[in-house]
This record gives sequence, C-alpha cells and structure tokens, in this order.
Amino acid sequence: MNYKLLYPLFYLLSLLPFWALYLLSDFAYLIIYKMVGYRTRVVRNNLRTSFPEKNDEELKTIERKFYHWLCDYFLEALKLLSISKKELDRRFIMTNPEVITDCFKEGQNVAAILGHYCNWEWLSRVGKDFYKDNENIDDKWKVGLIYHPLYSKVFNQLLIDIRTCESSVTVPKNDILRQLLTFKREGIMSIFGYISDQAPKWENIHLWLPFLNHDTPVFTGGERIMRKMNDAIFYVEMGRPKRGYYTCTYHLITKEPNSLPEHEITRRFFQMLEKTIQQNPEYYLWSHNRWKRTHEEYNRRFGITE
Repeated sequence: MNYKLLYPLFYLLSLLPFWALYLLSDFAYLIIYKMVGYRTRVVRNNLRTSFPEKNDEELKTIERKFYHWLCDYFLEALKLLSISKKELDRRFIMTNPEVITDCFKEGQNVAAILGHYCNWEWLSRVGKDFYKDNENIDDKWKVGLIYHPLYSKVFNQLLIDIRTCESSVTVPKNDILRQLLTFKREGIMSIFGYISDQAPKWENIHLWLPFLNHDTPVFTGGERIMRKMNDAIFYVEMGRPKRGYYTCTYHLITKEPNSLPEHEITRRFFQMLEKTIQQNPEYYLWSHNRWKRTHEEYNRRFGITE
C-alpha cells in the first residue's frame, strides 16, 4: 500500500527533463552533504585508507565529486521509470555489444561482472543494444540483473520497477541458478549482470584479496555459478564522459571458466575494477562500509591460525 501511494510521486519525478532533475540533485547535494553529512565519516575513512598517497586537498575534491555523483545517481535511476528508448540510446552507449551477441550466436551464455561504479542501474537496459540490429529474438535471448532484496519493501519494489523493462528481467540472488537452468532447458540464451563487490557476511567469506590498499573479503558464489554454467565471462567497465551520459564496454575475462584456477575469475575482476576506480574514483560507492570486516577478526571468529 505504501508503495502504491509513493509510486506516482516517483513517476512524476522521472518525467522531469534532465536539466530539472540535476537542479534537484544540486539541491539534494547541499542537504545530504553540506547539512546532514550523510556517512561522511565512512566516506572519508574509505578514501583516506584507499589512497594513502593523496593529500587532504585531493581527497576532499574526490569527496565533493562523489556526493555530487551520488545525488545524480538516485535521480538518474528514477529517470528509467519513464525515459524513452530514443533518449536512452543517446545517453547510454554500449561500445561493443557485438562481443556479447557473438557469444549468443556461438551458443554460449554470458556472465557480466560489475561493481558499484557509475550508474549500474542503467546497465539493466543494455538489452536495447543487443536487440537493436537483431529482430524477433525476444523468445531466444534474455538480459537480466541479479539483485539482493532490500529490507525496505518500498525501495525494493522501486528498484525492481526501475530495473525491469521489455528487454530485461530481474532475479533475486537466491533464485539465479534455478532461473539459469530453466533458461537452459528452454533453449534461451542469456546474459546476467553480477554486482560482485559487496561485503559478504562472515559465513560467506571464502577468499581475501588485495583491493584498493585493503585486505578485502570477497564473495565467490558468483564465480561458482559461472563455472557451473560454463559462461563466457566479461568485466563491465562503465564510464561517465559527462553528466547524464554513460558508456559501457565489455572486457573478456575468459570463455573457458573451468580452465582457470579456483578464484582466478574473482581475482581478475577485482584487479580490473580497481584500475577503473583509480582513473575516476568519484564514481565508486564510497558510502558503503566495505571494509568493516577485518581478516584478523575473521581468524579469531573461526579459530584460524596462520
């Protein structure tokens, strides 16, 4: 009921032209950053420990740009509720969709690994590029995004509506393997996006990797599913050439996942994501307390001695 009451407001906001949305975003920046100071302690600690070589002025610049982008991110995501295909085609460019469609034509499904970088919500619409030059394939190819259900039912449903369109589906993370196997039985090719840089729960930590100057716990469940499905695996690199415009480029990690050592896919993803972040760090989700779980505490909890 709450969502039914709020949805019209979200939709009306999405109808605003981009220039008006960005005026709202600039106002939100003043409230969220300058007045409220939303998670500034987490953001500053993450930036300081990730970039120890940068001075205070450089870190402050990244911090300000991050909060500007964070406000843009939310309103840009809302825009997906009503944006036209023509407008989205103009603002969101996939540079090499053919590498994905070639995999489909060769009979191999695709796993696309990405991080919380740039506006990952817009990636739910990559199907527009796959379908652009390939007619009558709706029953043969599917584009999807795996998501972690939110505690808030209102915002969880909002994100589902934002991420779902005629060319894409959204699947809860606990249901993804079942969905992939269903598609396989039905002869449907698919590409699914795995946001793979979340902080795992203690019991789900099976690997620690160096990432942004931290000893970082990572979740390896996505890699296990990709190996089981024998997917072609790509890293998704997003860019933001200017406000309101994004690019998406696919970088092949492997077409033979089971030929690589265990965890190698995850290692390569984090190495590639780190390079992307270092180029334009303001577009990463620094407000997330990514390194709240330490290797030392993990060892104590599970009685591990090194």
